[in-house]
Amino acid sequence: QVQLVESGGGAVQPGGSLRLSCAASGFTFSRSTMSWYRRSAPGKEREFVARISAAGGSTTYADSVKGRFIISRDNAKTTVYLQMNSLKPEDTATYYCKRETIPTYWGQGTQVTVSS
Repeated sequence: QVQLVESGGGAVQPGGSLRLSCAASGFTFSRSTMSWYRRSAPGKEREFVARISAAGGSTTYADSVKGRFIISRDNAKTTVYLQMNSLKPEDTATYYCKRETIPTYWGQGTQVTVSS
């Protein structure tokens, strides 16, 4: 059974940091490209945030988070991370982990709220 379980979300003040984790199981994680997406409001499309290749050697970021967020992975722990620094109110969203390699899978999401 495939599972992607996000954790690490919460409320933080502008300028703060959070680290999200996505624990994967049920598929060959080490051969899977993984990504983070976010949805800022119900009914809006999920927005791409960051992607990391299967071995971790290649990363891609949305312009809106470049220089502030870092995606990484630990294949031994079958976990992908998103370190979020210098958070802004516009980063408030539900963050989702996704297996990009077909067949694709989504996690259930974790809420991040950036507010003073």
